[in-house]
Amino acid sequence: MKEMKKLLEVDLYKPIQSYFLGEEYEVYGEVKDCDIAAVKGDELVIIELKLTLSVDLLIQAAKRQRLTDQVYIAIPKPKYRLNSRRWADKCHLVRRLELGLIVVSYSGKYAKAEIIFHPTPFNRRKSIGQSKQKRAAIMKEINGRSADFNVGGSNQTKIMTAYKENSIQIACYLQKSGPLSPKELIQMGTGEKTSTIITKNYYGWFKRIKRGTYVISKKGVQEIKEYPDLMRYYLEK
Repeated sequence: MKEMKKLLEVDLYKPIQSYFLGEEYEVYGEVKDCDIAAVKGDELVIIELKLTLSVDLLIQAAKRQRLTDQVYIAIPKPKYRLNSRRWADKCHLVRRLELGLIVVSYSGKYAKAEIIFHPTPFNRRKSIGQSKQKRAAIMKEINGRSADFNVGGSNQTKIMTAYKENSIQIACYLQKSGPLSPKELIQMGTGEKTSTIITKNYYGWFKRIKRGTYVISKKGVQEIKEYPDLMRYYLEK
């Protein structure tokens, strides 16, 4: 079986050159450290080439924005799906930097350059507006916590969420006060989600001893010991 030729940055040049020639630009390679420069009248377009979308490529392209606001980065078309979250996140970053994006695809001997998007000013206010629900979810989670019990950057450790903290609070009150109803717990300050947390019993920390009355389970007594700071906070409270 014949080995495929290893792709080089120079292999991106011809299809991109063809595209801009078709748009009536004059196209030049390697002009004053710019990989490609295309000119139409007074309009200057600069394209930087790389085999992967890297930080170095973004830095290189951002420097070219000192020369023109029409700066593109060009890469081979990724092998993963272009409707994936991974690709969407990368595109967001490129748009955020107000750069254009070109991908070059290969089919046999033929190569084609495709403009994914042109350089345009990034509308930060619009972007924030589109993320209102996510922002609200973050604020709700923060407001549901009494303090910071997590270490930023953790990805293989147990995360303290507002839901879990609320569960610990309920367990602490049951341990200290004995059998209680959800209504009594709410009066003690456990919040409006108390009934749901107790009946769902996600962690297995609660036990119903009769209708509407709950105690902390043996599992709950053992497991909340893993959170001494929170136990101390709520038991003192």
